[in-house]
Amino acid sequence: MILPIEDTPLHRLPNLARHLGMDADHLWVKREDLTGLAGGGNKARKLAAIVAHAVAQGCDHLVTGGGAQSNHARMTAAAANIAGLDCDLVLTTSRPSTPATATTPGAPTAPGGESGNFLLDRILGAHIHHLDAAAMPYHELEAAIQARAGRLAEQGRRPYAIPIGGSSALGAATYISVARELRQRLDPDLVVVAAGSGGTHAGLVAGFGDHGKVLGIDVGARPGLSAAVEELAAQAASQAGLPRPAGRCRMDTAQVGAGYGAPTDAALVALRVAARTDALLLDPVYTAKAMAGLFAAVRASPGMRVVFLHTGGLPGLFASRYAGWLTSSPPASSADGPGTAAGPS
Repeated sequence: MILPIEDTPLHRLPNLARHLGMDADHLWVKREDLTGLAGGGNKARKLAAIVAHAVAQGCDHLVTGGGAQSNHARMTAAAANIAGLDCDLVLTTSRPSTPATATTPGAPTAPGGESGNFLLDRILGAHIHHLDAAAMPYHELEAAIQARAGRLAEQGRRPYAIPIGGSSALGAATYISVARELRQRLDPDLVVVAAGSGGTHAGLVAGFGDHGKVLGIDVGARPGLSAAVEELAAQAASQAGLPRPAGRCRMDTAQVGAGYGAPTDAALVALRVAARTDALLLDPVYTAKAMAGLFAAVRASPGMRVVFLHTGGLPGLFASRYAGWLTSSPPASSADGPGTAAGPS
C-alpha cells in the first residue's frame, strides 16, 4: 500500500449520550478523523485505493477540486507528496487580495482567505487554480477538474482526475470494510455520517447491504445526492462482489441551511455540546451539521444504538471565515436535543 492508513478507534460518547437522554452505552463514535494523513479524515481510505490505481496506470499527476476549505483537496495534496506525484487543485474561490496576516482580527474575510485547509494546501505545495467564484454548480466544478487534466495531458503529463470528494466506485468501496467492522464489533441500529459528495455514505451502505442502516446528513455540496448515493452504493457493492443494497437512501436534508459551507444555529449548538461533553471536536462545514442531524434522529427515535462516523475536518475550525460564528451566541430557541436549550457552558 502506497499510503499508510492507521486503524481508527471506535469508542463510546457517554457524556453526550446522557445529555441526549440516551443510555451511556448507546452512542459511539468511529474516529475516521484519525486516519493519519496530513490531519486525518475519511478521504484517506479513498485516496489509498485511488492513488494506488493512479500509480499502477503510470500516472504522474493527481488532479481534483473542491471549495476553499475542501478536506479532500488538502488530503489529495498530501497523498500526492507521499506517492511522489504532482498535484493540481481546482478550488472554487477567488484569489485572496491580501494575505491573512493583514486581516483585522474578527473581521469577515473572503472564503479564499489563506487559513484552514486552504493554507495547508499551500504548505503541501499543491498547484492551486482559483475559479473566480465562492461556489459553482457541482457539475461545472467536475468539468473544470477534467479540463485541467486535459490541459496537463496536452503538455505531455499523465494526469489522473479524481472526482470531488474521491467519490468514485473505487473510493466508495473502501468503506465496505468499515461497515463490516462496525457490524462485527457493535452491530449498531444506525450509522450517522456527513454526506457531501456521497462516497463514504455509499460505501457504508454497500458494506451493510442495507440503506436503512445509514443516515446521511446532507451538507449541501451536491444536487441529487440521494440518487448519487444509491448509484454509488450499487457500484461499490458490485465491485466487491456483493448484491445491490436493499431499500432506499436515507438522507436528512434539514441541516443544509443557506447552503454548502454556510453555518447554522443547530450546527453551532451541536459543535459546542460535543466539545463540552466528550471533548469531541467537529468542523463547521461537515461534522457539526452531521451531529445536528444525529440530535434530530435521536429525538425522533430514542433508544437506538447509534454510531457517529467522524469524517474529520479539524482544519476548518481554523478558517478565518468562521471565527465570528464560532464565538457567537445562537438564539435561545436553538435546541440541542432532549437536554437544556443552552447546552453545557
